[in-house]
Amino acid sequence: MEQEGGNGRLFFRGLQNRSHEKMKLRKRKSTLYLSPPNSSERSGDLLGENIYLVLFTIALRICNCFLVQTSFVPDEYWQSLEVAHHMVFNYGYLTWEWTERLRGYTYPLIFASIYKILHLLGKDSVQLLFFCQLCSWFTWYCCTRTLTNTMETVLTIIALFYYPLEGSKSMNSVKYSSLVALAFIIRPTAVIPWIPLVFRHFWQEQKKLDLILYQFLPIGFITLSLSLIIDRVFFGQWTLVQYNFLKFNVLQNLGTFYGSHPWHWYFSQGFPAVLGTHLPFFIHGCFLAPKRYRILLVTVLWTLLVYSMLSHKEFRFIYPVLPFCMVFCGYSLNHLKTWKKPALSFLFLSNMLLAFYTGLVHQRGTLDVMTHIQELCYNNPNISSASVFIMMPCHSTPYYSHVHYPLPMRFLQCPPDLTGKSQYLDEADIFYLNPLNWLYREFHNDSTLPTHLIIFSILEEEISAFLISSSYERTAVFFHTHLPEGRTGSHIYVYERKLKRKLNRS
Repeated sequence: MEQEGGNGRLFFRGLQNRSHEKMKLRKRKSTLYLSPPNSSERSGDLLGENIYLVLFTIALRICNCFLVQTSFVPDEYWQSLEVAHHMVFNYGYLTWEWTERLRGYTYPLIFASIYKILHLLGKDSVQLLFFCQLCSWFTWYCCTRTLTNTMETVLTIIALFYYPLEGSKSMNSVKYSSLVALAFIIRPTAVIPWIPLVFRHFWQEQKKLDLILYQFLPIGFITLSLSLIIDRVFFGQWTLVQYNFLKFNVLQNLGTFYGSHPWHWYFSQGFPAVLGTHLPFFIHGCFLAPKRYRILLVTVLWTLLVYSMLSHKEFRFIYPVLPFCMVFCGYSLNHLKTWKKPALSFLFLSNMLLAFYTGLVHQRGTLDVMTHIQELCYNNPNISSASVFIMMPCHSTPYYSHVHYPLPMRFLQCPPDLTGKSQYLDEADIFYLNPLNWLYREFHNDSTLPTHLIIFSILEEEISAFLISSSYERTAVFFHTHLPEGRTGSHIYVYERKLKRKLNRS
């Protein structure tokens, strides 16, 4: 009986061991959303392990560059390329932000360096200067634009790669804090999404004093000193542009001059529009993501709440939190079973259609018309006597950075009132109150009339009497948008003054 009992115990023990073997979970093919590997495994680097995915991403973004031929907001030209053009070629227009020293030269210096190299090589054609705009970054519609928000987003993505998040193989406090400091120098509001992340890092760090004394303070001192020196060179005096920027946009909230929205705009319109068809997957992923990613969700909510306190709101301001949201969208798609392929197809088609439309069709006229002006400069033998007046909402088009010729040009200006006057109206507002009377008062002498006028189609009928009496004829038409609104028309018209024809008639 003991023999049989011993054999029975051995038998059941064998079954138990085999059952344990069968219960082992198989390894999943996707490692993106799995638990972190052991520290003994090879540490990851910035390029990752799949070089083919990296090469595909680079190729996709190169195609992205050439498939974005529209304008988004004026700052993508006026606060980067136009400033860089002025730095290198000594002509161009500096907006009021630069006279008030609200912007720093660190970011435009990137483009100015490339401009200078092309100039020294004798290759500063307008096509190569556009190359600086094309070779840019990230999501389809915004990633190829020379906005400070785009650079802020790129630096945020790279910094997040080195951030000490649980399970990360690439955490490096010095690298991530350096990138955050650089993002702050370029755009001071870049610090907003990093406040909860840095606070979490500080809270979990055992050597808190060392973190401050040997990392945060030295990095902050070096980057701020670099910014001060660069701005000292170009402004001619010591200027802390980061303080001026925050004072104007946050403390004084003077950005409302350029429009205001209700407090809930980011939650009710801005954030859903930026996420687009990813929104349901983001919401689904928020319930599935591990606890270690809650800090990313807190960062998104914190950023939306802080920006909601400011009256002036734009889609691009919350662009840096978009990569955070994609983490949760990934978790959602990873947990789908039957509906995974239809969901992926839906996301691809819906986003590509919108990307192609916004990149190739919507608001392209303001770029096409400046290309037309640039071609006139190089093909017109009488260009020395030519001049251009852009009668559109201010900063609607790029300027000398796209024309690259010292052609006399003018546009309707719209600087905010910094003196506190009540009922303040800028030049553009005064013009649109009564465009016809404004033109007759401004150009009472024919000798001051520009040779070319650029207008939106919506303005043509209102100023037709002036166009006829001053011998202007429409010479070019450019499509702009299917969704005209306010002072923006569906097409852009170029009018040229025909002096010879007028003389023949007389």
